[in-house]
Amino acid sequence: MSALVIGAGIVGSSVAYHLARRGVPVTLLEQGPAPAAGVTRDSFAWIGDSKADWPGGARDLREYVLADHHRLEAELPHTTLRRTGSLSWTGTPAEDARPGLELGPGQFRIGRSDIAALEPNLRHPPEQAIHTPSDAGVDPIALTRALVAAAVAHGTRVLYNTSVTSLQVTKGRSKGVLTPAGPRTASTVVLTAGIGVSQLCEPLSPHLDVAASPATLARITAPPGLVKAIVARPDFEVREVQEGELLLVVPHVEGSAALARSAQLAFQRLKMAFRGSEQCRLLGYRTGRRPMPAHGPVIGYATRDRSVYVAVMHSAICLAPTVGRLIADELTTDRPAPELKRCRPSVAR
Repeated sequence: MSALVIGAGIVGSSVAYHLARRGVPVTLLEQGPAPAAGVTRDSFAWIGDSKADWPGGARDLREYVLADHHRLEAELPHTTLRRTGSLSWTGTPAEDARPGLELGPGQFRIGRSDIAALEPNLRHPPEQAIHTPSDAGVDPIALTRALVAAAVAHGTRVLYNTSVTSLQVTKGRSKGVLTPAGPRTASTVVLTAGIGVSQLCEPLSPHLDVAASPATLARITAPPGLVKAIVARPDFEVREVQEGELLLVVPHVEGSAALARSAQLAFQRLKMAFRGSEQCRLLGYRTGRRPMPAHGPVIGYATRDRSVYVAVMHSAICLAPTVGRLIADELTTDRPAPELKRCRPSVAR
């Protein structure tokens, strides 16, 4: 077989890497000038059980997430999984301590003194919080670039600034894709282009229900170690993505002026929350349009002739290492991966 992988975000890069390691000739097409040029670069990249939503078939993949991230850390140079753990609380002490609040695997309810020990720069620790020691974070741009570099080392060809205008269809079967520079052919097309998957796939399989959900993320310079863990408060979420740089989730609002105010307000809340934040500087903020399939990840053949394969999901940073491994296994062995059973798209033809 040969494969065209459309989109060099975290999912497409993982698919290309895992296929190339199995000896598959892969061409990776990216409309931007570099890997992770789209929504991947605007991801908070919180890895673990406590943050990600697990709708539909995502729940079946949950148990493999950390192990696959650890595996990639060992396989790829210059990638680091930041094992910081997470601290989260909702608002009032009564809410956080209520008996019915279900804890997930490896989660613990801790008190103020333990919170202060874990997050010593936090000015006003809450009475209680949920601590998940196994939670981690990655630099999504660095990880995606490492995956592409490793895929290239295994023979993958990467074409940047190459947009895909449509699938190349002959007698109801895809033979590849069309680009402004001409057609590109392969036995299998793997669509990983986020919210663009629905439009590309529509001529052959018009049943992909993938919405676009805006999310805004700010980057902030900060004293190294100002924030130790992934901190999820009612008013913001923040973590250190690399030494001296924070990622801050900004409440998204429409309109450039309103969004600028929202980013500034979130930044001021962060500064008020942590001692030593006087040196923090807001570098900027961006909004990404995350793909949000209605019923969880959509992964599998989109056509009965098995010429087009789709992979689109929310929590892509979490799931990409696992999904890339399973897709490569499925495409190279021609055996369905049971872990993906509840992720399958409707097939029109």
